[in-house]
Amino acid sequence: MSDQLETIEDYYKRTRKDLLEMSYSELEKGKSHFNIFPRKYCGFKSPYNRRDYYKICFMIGKGTIHYGLHKLYIDRPVLFFPSPNIPYSWECGDNIQEGYFCLFNQEFFNGNPEFNLFKKTSLFKEWSKPFIFLNEEQTQLSNMYFEQMHKLNHSAYPFRCSGIKSNLASVLHLALESRVEDVSLGELPANVRLYRLFDELLNKQFPLDSPAYPLALKTASDFADHLNVHVNHLNSSVKSVTHLTTTQIIKEKMFEESKNLLKYTNWDIAQIGYTLGFEQPSHFNNFFKKHAQVSPLKFKNAI
Repeated sequence: MSDQLETIEDYYKRTRKDLLEMSYSELEKGKSHFNIFPRKYCGFKSPYNRRDYYKICFMIGKGTIHYGLHKLYIDRPVLFFPSPNIPYSWECGDNIQEGYFCLFNQEFFNGNPEFNLFKKTSLFKEWSKPFIFLNEEQTQLSNMYFEQMHKLNHSAYPFRCSGIKSNLASVLHLALESRVEDVSLGELPANVRLYRLFDELLNKQFPLDSPAYPLALKTASDFADHLNVHVNHLNSSVKSVTHLTTTQIIKEKMFEESKNLLKYTNWDIAQIGYTLGFEQPSHFNNFFKKHAQVSPLKFKNAI
């Protein structure tokens, strides 16, 4: 299994150098990024890598996907929702390749409340089945949503971002409606099963909707106690699945939520810090500044 991690910058360098300069400034600043492309035939096998970004493929055409330890031959229309933590590659099986693929970064997916619902589902998770084969009606619907996103992405329409999110949400809803065969807990290896329970527990806590209900579980030990396992066992299971530590995942989630609270609520800085579990405003200030390179007040004033 490859340990290589491809960033969006790497992707553009590899495939679309013409777009790199245009996209680099916003990627460098950690801004929200979305892009969409029509699919076409390529004569080489794409690199077998993990990604630090999300990708959704609407695929029409034959070929082979290597996904983690699995290999699947695709011979009919399919939606593909890979987990960024699972390495994958694609190899065309014939010259007829149609459909679209879109990619977006963590800031796009995590920074928009429209997508909060989907973060609590099995979409993009390491344990879920990433393929949804489509019937004729679902293929037509998918094509319409992706065509709209592609059209909006190249338009001057002032609300195009909102339109893209709406169509992307429709694709995600279509996927959720079709996931009748999702993987059950009992089918998963022990380390993935424990990670799934941790992930579900973590995401259930968000979004935070009132300072009256501060974050309850905020350390690896809190989650281990709640799951009745030793913290070392939890840490090793999470690391084996995600290549990240339990603490990194928790802190990243708290940072995402802190940005959303600064953007979308009128709570003061102290209230936000308290709700996220920081006993002192200075502790929250230091935490936020470490991740964002600016203070929470400067971040809020810049919105």
